[in-house]
Amino acid sequence: MADIREGFSAARRLIDLAEAVRADPELPRAALAELLAAHGERPADLTGQAFSEAGAAELRAAARRMAGVLGERDEDRAADDLNALLAECATRPRLTRHDGHPWHLHVDRGEEAGWSDWFLASGALALAQLLTEYGRIAWGACAAAGCGRFFLATGPGSARRYCSTTCAGRARVAAHRRRKREGQGGEGRDEG
Repeated sequence: MADIREGFSAARRLIDLAEAVRADPELPRAALAELLAAHGERPADLTGQAFSEAGAAELRAAARRMAGVLGERDEDRAADDLNALLAECATRPRLTRHDGHPWHLHVDRGEEAGWSDWFLASGALALAQLLTEYGRIAWGACAAAGCGRFFLATGPGSARRYCSTTCAGRARVAAHRRRKREGQGGEGRDEG
């Protein structure tokens, strides 16, 4: 995975694909190919022959599987899940540089890997790198009622619970109103 600050991010690709498949569990192959292209995948790898309907079905299933890891809040369980994915889908790490990307690690099985194994291995590696870099889970599902969108929390500060300042603000206002209704006041308390 290239450094997140340099543009390409396997973690961002993982979040975007998992969120898109969650929003539309039968996301068409063409829409998946468009998302992959937006994240730097080669057009030759996204043709109907190279990325078939069967490949799209594999990728959708892998995205649903990764959604479970993205929603995990316990670091130990997340690490166990990532280790299991790496044991199942990955191979020995290798450095590679291609398609204008800087040097980065690949752990997929190369040409032998199907779309599912490729996505699970690269996604697990990206999340494992974030967990080790930040010493905490640096991703999540938004805690705001009715949202649940996946997000990366790679900025400074403590762990995030919300996908955006909008969701955090709505949650704080709702908590304040709830406390007020319950007769507790709530001045000075912060839910974010």
